[in-house]
Amino acid sequence: MKINHKILLGSLVLTGGLAFGQTVNYGGLYIMPNTEMATLFSLENKENAMVFNNGTLYVYRDLTNNGLFDFREEGKLKTSGKTIFTSNQRQAIDGNQLIRFNHLEFNNSTAKSAFYVANGISAKGEVDFLDGIVTIDDEKGAFAFLKGAKANDATDESHVDGTIDKVGNEAFTFPIGNKGYYRAAYITAPDKEEVYAGAYKYNDQAFFTAHANASGVINTLNTNEYWYVSKGSKEEKNVILELTWDERTTSPEVLNSPEKDLHIVRWDEVKKIWVDEGGIVDVSARRITTPTSVKGLGYFTLATVKTDWLLEGDVVIYNIVTADGDGVNDYFLIDNIQRFPNNSVQIYNRWGAKVFETKNYDSNGNVFDGYSKGKMTLNDSEKLPSGTYYYVIVYEVEKEGVSRTIKKAGYLHLETN
Repeated sequence: MKINHKILLGSLVLTGGLAFGQTVNYGGLYIMPNTEMATLFSLENKENAMVFNNGTLYVYRDLTNNGLFDFREEGKLKTSGKTIFTSNQRQAIDGNQLIRFNHLEFNNSTAKSAFYVANGISAKGEVDFLDGIVTIDDEKGAFAFLKGAKANDATDESHVDGTIDKVGNEAFTFPIGNKGYYRAAYITAPDKEEVYAGAYKYNDQAFFTAHANASGVINTLNTNEYWYVSKGSKEEKNVILELTWDERTTSPEVLNSPEKDLHIVRWDEVKKIWVDEGGIVDVSARRITTPTSVKGLGYFTLATVKTDWLLEGDVVIYNIVTADGDGVNDYFLIDNIQRFPNNSVQIYNRWGAKVFETKNYDSNGNVFDGYSKGKMTLNDSEKLPSGTYYYVIVYEVEKEGVSRTIKKAGYLHLETN
C-alpha cells in the first residue's frame, strides 16, 4: 500500500506496506503539535514530497528522505516536534536530501551499531541518547547540532561513532566515541558563531605510526586513542579544550602520576610534530583541560611531559580562597612568589573567560581576593560567584646564571557566599 498524504490531522498510525512493507509519502504530511504518528514499516519521503513534524513521530524501521523533511518554527511551533527512533533491529537513516529535526531521541537495543546514518541530518533542539550507537557513514553521512542544540545522556551504550558538527557560539560537549567507548570532548563557548567538528578514534595504530614525532618536552605519548577537533574557518582558535582519560582506553604508561605530568598535546600539521598544549588536571573526575585557548586545532591526545622542564620551582600554591574576611584563605596565597618577581598570574572561569591578571603578584596588594581585576578581564572590579576556577602562574627562575621560565596551572576553588 502506498500512501499519498496531503495533510495529516490528528493521531494516526501508518501500517501500510502490505505489498512492500513500506510507508511512502508522495505529497504533503504535516504532524501537528500534540499529535502522535507511528510508522511500523520503513518510511520513505519521495522526491517533491514534504514532511513537517511539529508533533511526535515514532520511526520503528528505516527512514529514507529524498524530499523535504523539516519542522515549522513560526511562533510557538519552534519548540515542538520530536522524532523518536526506536526498534530492536538496526535502523538506517538515508536518502539524498538533508533532514532537519527539532528534538530527537535514539532508543534501540541492537548491539553495536543500532543506527546507521548515510544522509545529512541536523538537530535544533534536544538530542537524547537513551540506547544504541549512532554510526555515521564516512562518505554519505553527516550529523550537525545546530545553534542551541544539546546532546543529553551519552554513554558507552549510546553515542555517535563518527564526526559531529556543532554550529553556534555555545559551549558544547561532543557526544562521540568509537568501538563501544564513549569518549567525549568539550569546548568552551567561541567568541562568535562557528562550525566546529569533533570525532574520536580508538586503537588506530596506523595513525600513530604516521604521527610519531614529538617535541622535546613530551615524554610518553598516549598512542591508544586520539580526538579530532577542528573548525571550518582558519581564524583565531579561541576555545579551551577539555578531555578525559579512561583506564580502559588510555595508554597506562601516561597514567602513573596524572596530577603531576599529564598534559593535552596537539599534532602540529606544519611542523609535523606533537606539541604541548598544557594541562589542568582534575584527578577525581579523570578530566584534563588546556590552561588557555588552544594554539591550534586538529588532532589531540594525552601525554606525559618532562616536569623538570616546566614545573619545578620553589613556590607553594594554596588553591582555596574563602573571601569572608576571617583572615584565613581570604586571598589566593602563593608562598615564596616574591622570590621570583618576574612573574604573572592569570585566573579563568569555567568557560575560559579571564577574570584576573597581574604581574609581580603580591608585591603591592595585587592579589586575587574573589574580585575580577586586570586588563581585558571579565566584569572588572566585580565580585565573582563561588565555584571552580583555574589558574596559570608563570615565573622566571635564575640558577647558576641561567634563567628558566616555569609554568604552573591547576584548579582553584573560590567561596564568596
